[in-house]
Amino acid sequence: MKALWVVLIVVGVIVVLALAGAGQYIGWKNKLVELDENTKSAWAQVESQLQRRLDLIPNLVETVKGYAAHEDKVLNEVTQARASVGGASTPAEKMAANNQLTGALSRLLVVTENYPDLKANQNFMALQDELAGTENRISVARQRYNEAAQEFNATRRKFPYSLVAANYKEAVYFEAAGEAKEAPKVKF
Repeated sequence: MKALWVVLIVVGVIVVLALAGAGQYIGWKNKLVELDENTKSAWAQVESQLQRRLDLIPNLVETVKGYAAHEDKVLNEVTQARASVGGASTPAEKMAANNQLTGALSRLLVVTENYPDLKANQNFMALQDELAGTENRISVARQRYNEAAQEFNATRRKFPYSLVAANYKEAVYFEAAGEAKEAPKVKF
């Protein structure tokens, strides 16, 4: 009888430990799912703001064309960069394409400095203000995405989460374009 009690106690302890281990495993997986979803949500906000910028660009280009018709090279760069953003499918491709677009827009805005009539045009000023506001929103959305990616990546690599993180890829950070390190030069 005593042996039966010992066996029941040992089996009970094993069952309790197994249930506790399973519960902990589920908790770790759920934490990774939560952080992964936070990262995806933050990326969706970045994409939303990038789309807003894409929607403004044709109007800006058309307004500039009316004043700066001989600036075809810069206008074509903006148009091509915008098209490459539309063709990007992965986050890394979208980041690279948007960095290219940011550079092209910077060059376009530098060109507009040579056209005082354009700078005084109400439509251009309104579009430029909208674009500036959108760029600020993009900056905030990128920052939030990078923070979510950092938290996800750090947690994913930490023990014990690393034991259950095999199905989760590391989140890619949104980095500034190389040309963003230099301020555009304005010449009058």
